[in-house]
Amino acid sequence: MLINRRDTYMVPGASILRDTITMILAGGVGQRLFPLTAYRSKPAVPFGGKYRIIDFALSNCLNSGLRKIYILVQYKSDSLNQHIYEAWSIFNPELGEFIYSVPPQKKMNSDWYLGTSNAIYQNMNLFHGEKKSKWILILSGDHIYKMDYLKQILFHNDVKADLSLSCMPVPTEEADRFGIVEADENSKVINFIEKPANPPEIPGNPGYSYVNMGIYVFNSSLLREVLVEMESKNMPNNDFGQEVIPYMIQQGLNVVAYPFVDENKKNKPYWKDIGTIESYYEASMDLINVVPEFNLYDLEWPLRTYQYQFPPAKTVSHWGERIGRTLNSMICDGTIVSGGLIERSIVGANVRVNSYSYVTDSIIMNNCNIGRNVKIRRAIIDKNVHIPPGTEIGFDLEKDKQRFTVTETGIVVIPKNYVFA
Repeated sequence: MLINRRDTYMVPGASILRDTITMILAGGVGQRLFPLTAYRSKPAVPFGGKYRIIDFALSNCLNSGLRKIYILVQYKSDSLNQHIYEAWSIFNPELGEFIYSVPPQKKMNSDWYLGTSNAIYQNMNLFHGEKKSKWILILSGDHIYKMDYLKQILFHNDVKADLSLSCMPVPTEEADRFGIVEADENSKVINFIEKPANPPEIPGNPGYSYVNMGIYVFNSSLLREVLVEMESKNMPNNDFGQEVIPYMIQQGLNVVAYPFVDENKKNKPYWKDIGTIESYYEASMDLINVVPEFNLYDLEWPLRTYQYQFPPAKTVSHWGERIGRTLNSMICDGTIVSGGLIERSIVGANVRVNSYSYVTDSIIMNNCNIGRNVKIRRAIIDKNVHIPPGTEIGFDLEKDKQRFTVTETGIVVIPKNYVFA
């Protein structure tokens, strides 16, 4: 199949890339990630010490050869817009390359973006008319995975699809938590079900069901026709999964499931929708394992982000028990561990950990200062927090609940810019 023979199709592949526009949906509120989303949208939440969640979709675009990108922003987008400007202003408009943030502008009516497909509907001028493209790739900006999108676009054209949607097989007993794609033995989609009680299995792969990954390739002209037609019929058309895709299936259009090809080079495919504090913490802690599920260190699939101009991280030892140590942890530039101990943690940039302090199983974001004799366990501390000397976090959860968000499993979350009394 084409998806396994990319090297044979380099010429049409290059042509396809020139005629493809990528639109990334990045307006998510991320309510279940609060308070990490108190000041930013979900795609702008830091992940892995130095990255933002949106960096993974954008790095996939870069590694796939896609250079025409619109990012549709909405909720608390200041942090995201600043990051896009600082980290991703790498494209050359003279060569037809670009990356633009597109807020809702009420082009059609007085509404903000009302859903995934409505955001596209309100911005059809970006891929129709004088900026016309043949294909449109639609992504979510809040998932973490590695994927070569060109492989899906080539597959899309090979099977003459009107819409191809990337699908990942998951065990059927776990599939009731997702939007499920039911396909026949030829991969043609015959049903699209949101969180079904009895998920249909993949033909030829019993015990597994197809999960919708929210990665779509449309023929641009057809997508416009479908959205305009649904609008003219006064049909609900705000969401791809709930409304637009089921309508396309009902109309007999060629909607095809594309089996996800993972570039993470692991036995088990990796795709995370980090929707809760618990899943965020779990995915983050995986990164410091000896053999993590998600590999940040594959130089053949570089991950881009903004590089702060900080000096290297260092540890400082004094005498006695004042020994700066980091064990099984990820430490970013500019951080100084001065006489403290960090274990099994992720520490962002420009963090200071002072003498006799102990941090374990935690995530410390940029510009935090951990005072002397502080003890922190199973905590997420957002940016710009100064923790006074002698403070304990994560040891008395009832006390922590009086000031902070504490999850059911005892993860303590301190919001950005928090000031201790």
